[in-house]
Amino acid sequence: MARELSARVISATVKELFLKATVLLPQDMEEAIRAHQGQGGLEGYVMASILKNSEIAREENIPLCQDTGAAIVFVQLGQDVHIVDGFIGEAIQQGVREAYGEGFLRKSICNPLSRKNTSDNTPTFIHYDVVAGDSLTITAMPKGGGAENASLIEMLTPAEGIEGIKKLVINHLRKVGRNACPPLTVGIGIGATLESVGVLAKKALLLPLKAINPDPTLAHLEAELLVAINNLGFGAGGYGGWVSAFGVHILTMPCHIACLPVAINIQCHAARHLEVQL
Repeated sequence: MARELSARVISATVKELFLKATVLLPQDMEEAIRAHQGQGGLEGYVMASILKNSEIAREENIPLCQDTGAAIVFVQLGQDVHIVDGFIGEAIQQGVREAYGEGFLRKSICNPLSRKNTSDNTPTFIHYDVVAGDSLTITAMPKGGGAENASLIEMLTPAEGIEGIKKLVINHLRKVGRNACPPLTVGIGIGATLESVGVLAKKALLLPLKAINPDPTLAHLEAELLVAINNLGFGAGGYGGWVSAFGVHILTMPCHIACLPVAINIQCHAARHLEVQL
């Protein structure tokens, strides 16, 4: 039996998610930063400053960062959910409009050529998955431009394999890592197709920092890449040090025999995202 869910509830939920996500540092990131703030030197100072910024944002209910991002929304829509009172896509867009307007969040979305601002931070970039059941899960990710600019999609040849993937990731992080407000989270998508591999990498950023990949080969690759990225030494804030990244997460999908798509999606230390199930 279908379960009815009002589009108005969806709009209100999306609004609340973005208002909170732009203000609150995720708990796993806060714990990771707190564990390193006492290490001394410039890197320890940067960690302590990040925590102080988070405390001020929470107490004064203001954004963690002036770049309140492009509004990314992941939707898991149960096949037994029937949306009433409107269209789910427009309900999500409306929730974003209200959040960025009423919350005085910076509106950063513009025409790619004229650069004219859309004035309400829409369109929202929505990724839908239809799943079993009668629930709706919405994940809000305000994604800043600096970290997004540090991202990459590359079509490797299958012969390059795992070694080619490692070389791509390390060489890319060596070039851009210090510009993306580290300590970073690195999401990597492998496989699928050109248009899908970037979504895989972005979804990987939603995983908990301490999540262990259930695939032993991928778990080993994640651990190896994390060590290699930290050995690059650009450190917290890009000022040098040994904590350049807190996590590397990989998601994969099968791909064409002639292809090896790889996407690298970078997230800054704010790592803003929030999820709710209706």
